[in-house]
Amino acid sequence: MRQNNMLAMILAGGRGTRLEALTKKIAKPAVYYGGKYRIIDFPLSNCANSNINVVGVLTQYESVLLNSYAAAGSRWGLDARDSGVYVLPPREKDGAAFDVYRGTADAISQNIDFIDSHSPDYVLILSGDHIYKMDYSKMLSYHRQSDADATIAVLPVPMKEASRFGIMNTDEEGRIVEFEEKPEHPKSNLASMGIYIFDWKQLRKMLVADMDDPQSNHDFGKDIIPKMLEEGKRLFAYQFKGYWKDVGTIDSLWEANMDLLSKNNELDLNDSTWKIYTEDVATVPQYIGKDATVENSYINQGCIVNGNVKNSVLFTSVRVAKDACIEDAVLMPNVVVGEGAVIHRAIIAQGVKIDPGAVVGDPNSEHIELISKRVR
Repeated sequence: MRQNNMLAMILAGGRGTRLEALTKKIAKPAVYYGGKYRIIDFPLSNCANSNINVVGVLTQYESVLLNSYAAAGSRWGLDARDSGVYVLPPREKDGAAFDVYRGTADAISQNIDFIDSHSPDYVLILSGDHIYKMDYSKMLSYHRQSDADATIAVLPVPMKEASRFGIMNTDEEGRIVEFEEKPEHPKSNLASMGIYIFDWKQLRKMLVADMDDPQSNHDFGKDIIPKMLEEGKRLFAYQFKGYWKDVGTIDSLWEANMDLLSKNNELDLNDSTWKIYTEDVATVPQYIGKDATVENSYINQGCIVNGNVKNSVLFTSVRVAKDACIEDAVLMPNVVVGEGAVIHRAIIAQGVKIDPGAVVGDPNSEHIELISKRVR
């Protein structure tokens, strides 16, 4: 392992049920985002850019596509000697019946042997379904300087929204003194991001004890973190400043795509100092017809646009026919929009056809419409 001697484990087994048809056949971390990316590209790229060269990806729900995608470590430069992306689905072990991952902590517990084989000093636990850019090596430096047993990344949120999150209450030094899960009357606005650094030897002992506890939910937020606080362990909050988005709903996924079109876009996918790596699809360049209009939009390679596109994100190989109007919309790969069709405030799922003259979405609607079947 590299000098920081930290191994990363990405929890990528979530169903993402609120994303409706988008996650019917694939796991949430494999959902498309930003014109050409998948959500899991972000934590994997963050690991590569932070010089973490051993990454375990823990998959479970509808994992076939995600398993094959994540296993191609070369996309993120994680295919050199002593490095790699390791896909870790639940599996049957000697002397034990096959069991699914029962919680976030259980997913790590079931992979203790994998972690031990790499002998890390520290383990970084990540969620595989958030959009953000973060240098984990800076968080590790803070962890070391604080002489912490565990460090939890937190994001300041508006106080009126704090009751929606797990909240960390800290002292003047940043040491966590209390953890409250979605408190009705929050004392702090420091929301947990679900990003943890643990000393491995310390965490390993706690996981072994947790496995044998019949009362446990086998969850970091519900069991491991509260237990560490109860035992007086040194837990510190690492404040993150920057763009972070939980794209757990159709509306929030649409908002995250629209954020890329803002003049004040904090994510900045064009930043050459912190690249987000993804699958490179071999296709022809985009084509914008002579009568087409494109305003403030992402148009990816392979797209053919002969209509009008405004404030929208078009993924690979989308086709927009003459006189079609697309505004405030996200069109995933291989969508076909017929002549004269109109799309407003919608996400169109991969491969869907919108027939000529069809009308989708409402420019005045509060919510975003997901279209996953052909519209005639």
